[in-house]
Amino acid sequence: MSKSIEKALPAALQTLLRPLVRILLRNGIAYGAFAELAKKIYVDVAYQEHAYPGKKQTISRVSAITGLTRKEAKRQLELDEADDQGANKRYSRAIRVISGWLNDARYWDDKGSPLDLPADNGEPSFASLVRKYSGDIPTQAMLQTLSSAGSVITTDSGTIRLISHAYIPGNDPVDKINILGTDASELISTIDHNLTAPESQLRFQRKVSSRQVCLDDISEFKQLSAQRSQALLEELDHWLAQHECPDTQDQPEKKAAYVSLGIYFYEKNSDEPKS
Repeated sequence: MSKSIEKALPAALQTLLRPLVRILLRNGIAYGAFAELAKKIYVDVAYQEHAYPGKKQTISRVSAITGLTRKEAKRQLELDEADDQGANKRYSRAIRVISGWLNDARYWDDKGSPLDLPADNGEPSFASLVRKYSGDIPTQAMLQTLSSAGSVITTDSGTIRLISHAYIPGNDPVDKINILGTDASELISTIDHNLTAPESQLRFQRKVSSRQVCLDDISEFKQLSAQRSQALLEELDHWLAQHECPDTQDQPEKKAAYVSLGIYFYEKNSDEPKS
């Protein structure tokens, strides 16, 4: 490792960890619990990705590159990973239901806008939409998830109306914490890829920023960026929906992969602490 990277990595890590530690402390996660998780991840990544080329990974090798004892490396490797598959499933399936409502013409009116759907009668219906795009999530559970997030409402006539083209978890902090893991991980993984990939294989990673925006104008920029970003994401979501591989065994030559593109807004006033 070069001297410049030795200096840059700790500085980048401090910047990265500061907002994360805020969340951890606010939710009662003390340093000891974080340190244990960090050891587990160090061992797993070392075991899975840092074997000698052409050779099977060993505990001795993991111990050497992580700095942990062989006994501790073995213990960490045998621990189960912490996860919340329920939150992951709710997040991804809710997004798919809204995407299907926006992109599947069977759920449009004659003007191409999302229909108000009967809960479970006939075709199209909210129940059929959920079955098609959420897999095994029960219809009422999905309705509650989308209602809590402010994505849908139930009209006086009993139909389900889409009122937001985005899914942002509402009353369940577990789902919001889940986004911390999935979305931040995707951004960091993209940065990791771009640090080592050849120029021809770099992934898109850009942002715009300014240190001198007048405070009186920030609300206008928030509104502008939200409108433009939502429109772009809906356009890209439509493209993705049109290019999904069929979920059948009829075309085994068709291979599928997960892709995503995220946009975020960040604001820091001059009197706030560094992050």
